[in-house]
Amino acid sequence: MIRVLVPRECRPGETRVAATPETVRRLSARGCRLHVEQGAGAASGFDDAAYGEAGAQLIDPAAEHWSQADVVLAVQAGSIAQQRRELEALRPGSLLLGLLEPHGNDSLKHQLEQQRLTAMALELLPRISRAQTMDVLSSQANIAGYKAVLLASAALDRYVPMLMTAAGTIQPARALILGAGVAGLQALATARRLGAVAYVSDVRAAAKEQVESLGGRFIEPPELEQKPGETGGYAQQATEDFLAAQRRQLTEQLALADMVICTAQVPGRPAPRLIDDAMLQHMRPGSVVVDLAVAQGGNCEGSQPGTTVLRHGVQLIGADQLPCSVANHASALYARNVAALLEHLLEASGSEPTALQLDLEDPIVSGCLFTHHAMAGGAA
Repeated sequence: MIRVLVPRECRPGETRVAATPETVRRLSARGCRLHVEQGAGAASGFDDAAYGEAGAQLIDPAAEHWSQADVVLAVQAGSIAQQRRELEALRPGSLLLGLLEPHGNDSLKHQLEQQRLTAMALELLPRISRAQTMDVLSSQANIAGYKAVLLASAALDRYVPMLMTAAGTIQPARALILGAGVAGLQALATARRLGAVAYVSDVRAAAKEQVESLGGRFIEPPELEQKPGETGGYAQQATEDFLAAQRRQLTEQLALADMVICTAQVPGRPAPRLIDDAMLQHMRPGSVVVDLAVAQGGNCEGSQPGTTVLRHGVQLIGADQLPCSVANHASALYARNVAALLEHLLEASGSEPTALQLDLEDPIVSGCLFTHHAMAGGAA
């Protein structure tokens, strides 16, 4: 039987949990034994009693249960590794599964290698059809795109939808969305539901069909010989010439926008700077920019993580932890993603596994493997 530990998160501001009572039942039915630290789900609306009723064993966070775990499921797994001393009790080959911020994180990799732990970074999961149910980045980006528009609407100094009143007609707000990935498309859908006129800019001309299917108006990328595309479902970094041409184009759009949602990110690299200070000066005072890429350096100059900055009369909202503000549903989706991945590993390990076996030829496994050692119990 596979023993799965779900610890309390330790990163400040992290409200999500890696397993819910729903996924405890789901994994228990697959032969796993779930140990959940007391209070692990409290911040996301899942109390200890619900976990107990679902079949989990509630444990004291200070107890020595880590040494018995085969798998640790976490949200901020990198923070768990670096801040929880209990991790040192894990047996060599135990699996740590969660968000590891793996790009360039050599110190964490060295630490996990020294402890001979296997770690799977969910940020590296390949975007292929078989892995869609496991795609944590997409499920959380959906929430971020939705909440970003709500934040912008709340901060805006005008109505969002068109209103016809006895005092005259109020024109709808104009939303500009930078990036047509998962977060951008959800932002588009949310802006349209609120009644805004939405324009979307993306470096990929192929995004036009998706944008228009959701009622958005696509801004064609600049006509240059070399345009960025995508690899493995993720956007590639654009050239400086392309970004310069795009900034000139965006300056005209920014002057007309009431709210701007910035979602452009490239895995493993700083976020592209799409809006500079000179461009902000063309925006209407009272307008709002929500920067979802702020933790990677930001798409907008001057945005700061976790705070709102007023610049040239424009509110810059550095929205770096939006999924945590919708903790219940963010946890529910994250936990389902994680459970789907663990179930995939269980299927490859036999009908009643006592230890997980990782198929290194499987693109799902090899794609997100951060460190690898023989699993506890001797399986490879």
